Formats: sequence, structure tokens, C-alpha cells
Amino acid sequence: MTMLLELHDVSKQYGNNTIALSDVNFSVREGEFVSVIGPSGAGKSTLLRCINRMIDASNGEIVFDGVNALGLKRKELRNLRTKIGIIFQHYNLVDRLSVIENILHGRLGYKSAITGALGIYSREEKEQALKLLNILGLEDQVYKRSDQLSGGQKQRVGIARALIQNPKMLLCDEPIASLDPNASKVIMDYLKDISKSMGITVLINLHQVDVALKYSDRIIGVSKGSVVYDGSPRHITKEEIHHIYGSEAGDLIMDLGEDTDYAG
Repeated sequence: MTMLLELHDVSKQYGNNTIALSDVNFSVREGEFVSVIGPSGAGKSTLLRCINRMIDASNGEIVFDGVNALGLKRKELRNLRTKIGIIFQHYNLVDRLSVIENILHGRLGYKSAITGALGIYSREEKEQALKLLNILGLEDQVYKRSDQLSGGQKQRVGIARALIQNPKMLLCDEPIASLDPNASKVIMDYLKDISKSMGITVLINLHQVDVALKYSDRIIGVSKGSVVYDGSPRHITKEEIHHIYGSEAGDLIMDLGEDTDYAG
């Protein structure tokens, strides 16, 4: 499989003292489902935000689809971002708008400022939005205001909004952190199915180790801004989870049980 994303010695520093990322190196193949795990404050969210340049890395190279993202000017960066869908922990929907209107916002990267501001969408775009709603089990919610939805439904709208961009990759920043276990399973199942059926690469931040081990092709463990594990979920050991999570690891390992084949 072709490499879609490559990070070379990526660092991010805030001010003089705060190092959020330190010499991060890894690559992701087309169609891979990769989870980034680590404790709060490890740098997971900073990492995802550097990839599509919501924030700028201090050093290094981020090569996406053969292009160094760090060297792009505004128009080129806008084009790059159409290929990268983002799914947020807190959904980032416009509450007063309907479900379908929120989904169509995913097409704004393809619009001029005027057509975007006026909310002018083609028939094809509206049909694609309805198709995505069917895929995500939201066909009965098309015209409902987004603030009337449950958390799990809001996150499915967020997924549809990302997919209508026709992205090559989804960046998912703690997409199940605000959801109960049942809604979390629904979201993870959809993300896995989408990755498989549409061939879309998924890079997802997760705090839940058991979920990451169940769904991922690969695990990247981050601790204090550095990658300390990069490999198969089947090969990760309790010692490595200790290394990633430090003092938090004990409770996580208890939750996983005594079986060493975590992936199940």
C-alpha cells in the first residue's frame, strides 16, 4: 500500500519552555486504521492539529499525499484540507442549523466565499448528503435542528460532514470521549466500516486502550510528546502500556483483564 502520511522529526514548542511534541516520526499507509493512545497532555491533540495545520509545527516535515504540508501557502493549504476530514470530540456543529445543513458545511472548502456565505449547494451535493445520512442511520433526522440530537447522533453528523469532503483521510480527535459506551461502540463501528468500505485512512486519538486495541490495524503510543510505541495491537505488552501511561497504567491494565492477547 502507498504511504499517505509521513512525519519526519516533527516538533511543537510553545514559548520557551513547553514542548508539546518532540521529534515525532511515523508514517501511515492508505486505508490504514491507526490509533494514537496516551495519557491526557501527552500531545495527541497537538499531533492531529499539526497534520492539517490547524496549528503549525515548530520543526520537521509533514508529507501528506506527496506534498510537504508545512511549506504550503493559504490557497494550497485550503486544497490540502479538502482531502483531510476532521471529527471533533465536541462535534463542532452549528446548533441552530438542520442536520443536512451541517453536513453540507463540509463542502465549504470547495466553494468561493460568496457561494459559501449564501449556502448555495448543487443537487449532487444534496444527494450525497442524503446518501451519507442513510449510511450513518440518520435518514429520519434530515431536517431536525442539530441541538435536538443525542451526542451519538451529533457525532454521526460530524462524520457525515467530514465524508462529504471526499477525503483521503479522517483525523478523529477523541471522537468518543463525550459518549456513553453504547454510543461509543456505534461510532467506532461506523468509523471502522467506513475505513474498510471506502478505503479511507483513519488516524484517531483515543484515551480508551481497550477500544484502540479492538479496532486498530496499528497503535502509536505517545508519552510526553514522544512516540514510545509503534506497532501491532497484538504485540503490545503490559510493560509497554506502563511506558505509555506511567502512573495511570495500573487501572487501564486492570480494565483490560489478564489476557495478554489484548486485541481479542
